[in-house]
Parts: sequence; structure tokens; C-alpha cells
Amino acid sequence: MKSLSRNWRRMFADRRGLAATEFAFIMPVMLVMFFGTVEFSSGVAVDRKITMVARTLADLTSQASTAVTDSYLQNAFTASIAILTPYSATPTNAQISEIYIDSTKVAKVQWSRGATIGSGATQATLAASSRSPGDNVTSMIPSSLLVAQSYLILSEVSYLYKPTVGYVMAKSGITLSDFSYSRPRYVTCVTYNNLPAGNCPTP
Repeated sequence: MKSLSRNWRRMFADRRGLAATEFAFIMPVMLVMFFGTVEFSSGVAVDRKITMVARTLADLTSQASTAVTDSYLQNAFTASIAILTPYSATPTNAQISEIYIDSTKVAKVQWSRGATIGSGATQATLAASSRSPGDNVTSMIPSSLLVAQSYLILSEVSYLYKPTVGYVMAKSGITLSDFSYSRPRYVTCVTYNNLPAGNCPTP
């Protein structure tokens, strides 16, 4: 009995495997925290770049001194690839619209053009926009920008961020988006495909 009692005491006093056991429990939690921090940081970085893309698109379009063409807009959209580097620019969807605010402060789309950036693309591909001429967008214009008889350039960008390690964030990805406004710099309004008609009317 004494021998058996000593053996039990020795077994409970033996802590040689305790560190390994604790490590086995803690290691998975540490890995999740590590990869989660990395993915979250990358997501924040990409989100900031999406904001920069939106601002750049609005700024480049507002600087046009004459009517913009498909080539001009495609080059503006293509700048997104360089801005998003070193992150993949795929899949990026963007669109640029010009808005006119009339004398009653009703804001309507004059023209709009979209673009996408496909996998491995070196330039953007022009596409249809979700906005059409005549669409009423008054509700989305900040009150400080809702100035009667004025024009605005609106850029909108969305990007599906897919984490490398899916189990620490949404496996299907997270949609990041932003938009930016700018006023035409050198002309009353920026025309595209003869829109707005009538040489930038301001009735």
C-alpha cells in the first residue's frame, strides 16, 4: 500500500509534460490570433487604397478641360491598378458619373460610365454603369454640396477582398467600397458622348 501511495504521489507531482500540454492547447489560439491580425491589417490597407482610388477617379475626371472620351476614362480607371499595388486589383468595379443640381436643388445624373478590372489585366475594361442619365440622386448628395445650378463628379468604387486564410475571416470575402465627389475644375461641366446636351445648361 505504501508503495502504491508513493507511486500515485510521484505521478501527480511529475510535471515534465505539462508545458507540452499547455502548448498544444494555446498554439491553435495563437495561430488564429496571428493570422487574424495579419488579415485584418491587410483588409484595412486595401480599404484605404479603395478610398484613394475613388478620390483619384473623381479628381482626374474633374480636371478634364474638354469633353472626356472612352480613352480618357479608361486611362483614369486603369490608374486604379497602380494605386492598389501590391494588392491584386481584381475584382474592382468602378463608375464615374456627372450630376447636375438644378435651381430647385434636385440632383440628376447627366452621364455615367463604369469599368471593371479582370484577373491579370493591365488595363481597365469599360462597362455599363448602374446609373443612367436622368436618375434622381438628390438623397445621396451631402447638403454642403447641394448647390443650385452646379455640377458634381461622382466616383464609386467597390472591391471584393478575399482573405488568404479564410477561416479567420469571411471565406467568401468582404466587399469594400467608397465614393468621392469633386467639382469640375476648368469648365462648367465635363461632357461625355454629347451629354449633357446644350453646352452645360444651368436652367
